[in-house]
Amino acid sequence: MPQAVDRRRFVTTTAGLALGLAANPLQAQPAFPSRTVKIVVAFPPGGLTDAYARMFAEQMTTQLGGTALVENKPGAGAILAIDAVAKSPADGHTLLMTTSGTVWQNRVLYSRLPYNLDKDLVPVTFFPSGPLVIGVTEKVPATNLKEFIAWARRNPCSMGTYAPGSVPHMVADQLNRSDGTQMQVVHYRGESPMWVDLASGQIQIAVGSYQSFATVATRGVKPIAVTGNYRSPKLPDVPTAQQQGASGRLFTLEGGLPLMAPAGTPEAVLQALSRVAVQGAETERAARLREQFAIPNKPKNLQDTRADWERDVPVWIKLAVDLGIKLD
Repeated sequence: MPQAVDRRRFVTTTAGLALGLAANPLQAQPAFPSRTVKIVVAFPPGGLTDAYARMFAEQMTTQLGGTALVENKPGAGAILAIDAVAKSPADGHTLLMTTSGTVWQNRVLYSRLPYNLDKDLVPVTFFPSGPLVIGVTEKVPATNLKEFIAWARRNPCSMGTYAPGSVPHMVADQLNRSDGTQMQVVHYRGESPMWVDLASGQIQIAVGSYQSFATVATRGVKPIAVTGNYRSPKLPDVPTAQQQGASGRLFTLEGGLPLMAPAGTPEAVLQALSRVAVQGAETERAARLREQFAIPNKPKNLQDTRADWERDVPVWIKLAVDLGIKLD
């Protein structure tokens, strides 16, 4: 994998440069920020991606000065937002907030993209999403994942996803292949309309963040499982999919929400942006957001983010390749 080797060399090289700038990380660089920073969110307002972006914008203003604004640019499976940032000047003034699937799996889910996900963008930090809730409408006679799978084998049904290539999209495809279910995938622009349609019975199952699930939990939506390798702090009585016998590795992995910048952004700027997220995670505002969305973990610094990226991205790509999903 020559590209993977090149990326590791890049990480090693830039890490060395960072050490030289440690005493004054923005020394010999233009003042940052020198104008308004725009954070392009690949999803509409109301979900976790948007919430993290708006919090980060506030933290940037507090820690670095200047102004940071959020621009929601949903559509085309996040391609529109990613393309806009990938083709922006590499100076840290245009950033991307999206879901991990759109910058990990999309490189194999689409035959052609207007950008190169290996070369055009780099991670700044990674905001964890916590366990995702697998919820069904009360009209489905199932109280756990095993019962739902048995029901879905006999009854054609629909699963909502918040984006093509997202975790729920891959979950639906895996269940159809491995468990003989007959789920049709319905893509939405973000979580809110997906959960609303689940509550009204337009779809039968959905997967998404705890907070968005909670908005419809009293309207006929019941949780039957959570993804990841630990239970949701807000739903301690709901077992993980793995605890219920789901065998696919997809059910044990935890995606998240990467903050990204155009490749070539100065190392000192990337370090400064990363510190905003790490220091901001210790604030009361960040603690409230994590509590609201049932997220126990905090974002990591730039070095750890890069290490996790090198480890996790190939795993998610292989899952997408093995499932054989194509979106074009």
